[in-house]
Parts: sequence; structure tokens; C-alpha cells
Amino acid sequence: MQNLVNKKNILIINGHPNKDSFNYALAKAYKEAAIQSGALVTELNIADLNFNPNLQYGYTSRIELEPDLLYSLEKINQADHLVWVHPVWWGGFPAIMKGFIDRLFLPGLAYKYKDNSLWWDKLLTGKTARIITTIDQPAWYYRWIYGNPSINQLKKSTLEFCGIKPVKVTAIGIIKTSDPAKRASWLNKVSKLGQKQI
Repeated sequence: MQNLVNKKNILIINGHPNKDSFNYALAKAYKEAAIQSGALVTELNIADLNFNPNLQYGYTSRIELEPDLLYSLEKINQADHLVWVHPVWWGGFPAIMKGFIDRLFLPGLAYKYKDNSLWWDKLLTGKTARIITTIDQPAWYYRWIYGNPSINQLKKSTLEFCGIKPVKVTAIGIIKTSDPAKRASWLNKVSKLGQKQI
């Protein structure tokens, strides 16, 4: 039996505000497979957290982190692998997920600028990530016509900026025209990712 110390610690962060969404089914499929393969899995549903998503003063004045954000920070720091599940709305994330990132991925917590320098220390190194994102257009169209804006924002401008790498991406769509058979195939695809803990 695998020792608990050697188990991969996985944190699933679900950015969809609707618990009846397909995003929750995808998160569940990943979680169940990862647990069955021996991982330690925690799930954060951002919509369940009690916090103000507005970074009211920007970076000029720090707002106290609410208990749910402190808990989230603890889980992020403990995790070996982060799995972000979210839809693409208007080329970006739901507002609640953007607010979660704005409030939590702060200087001194996720990164730290060096004194008198444009460079920074990446405070979340040693972690990997997987982005599972749902879209209502073909993945190739979102990539080549729009340039993958939400993926670039989360992968490059947030996670990699803070030292998390590699960051792998699974884009799932077209959601709005999908039938039960297609959704079952996507759930199976995500389940395999969970089984491999990637």
C-alpha cells in the first residue's frame, strides 16, 4: 500500500458558479479517478467561498483575506498539482473566478518583485497544473481566431508567472451542441487524466 507521504496532493479549483453545469461533472470525473489511483484530492468550488471578489484598492493597500481565502491559500500551498476547471465566457473566466485570482494571487503570496528590479521571485514553484476549460466553439477556432485569451491569461500570465509549470491544457467543446454520447466521451477523457494524476 502506497505511503500517505508519497501520495500526490491534488487541488481541484472549480470556477463555474453553477453547480448544475457540465464543469461540475468534469471536476467530479477527474476527482473520482484521481482518488481511485491513490491521490489525495481536495476540491474548491469558488462559488461556495465567502469573499469579496473586488480588489478594491488594487495593489496600493492590502485587504485582509477572509477565512475562506486563507483556507484556499493553505490548500494551494499544500498542493503538488492544481486542476482548474472553468468555462470560457466572453473570452475569459467567470467574474467570481477572476475575483478569486485577483484577491489571492498577491505580491508576497504568489510572487514577489525584487527590490529595484523588473524581475520577481516565483513563490509557487515546484507545482504543476492542468486547465480543463469548456467552450462553445471548436478548440481550434478559439485558438487560431481569438488567440486562446483565457488560456493565455491563466496559464502564462498567472500560473507560470508564479512559478507553476508545466501547465497542461484540455479544451472541451462545443458544449452547447453536444449530445449525451459526446459528453460521456469527454467525461471519460477527463477521468483518464485523473487516473494518471496529470
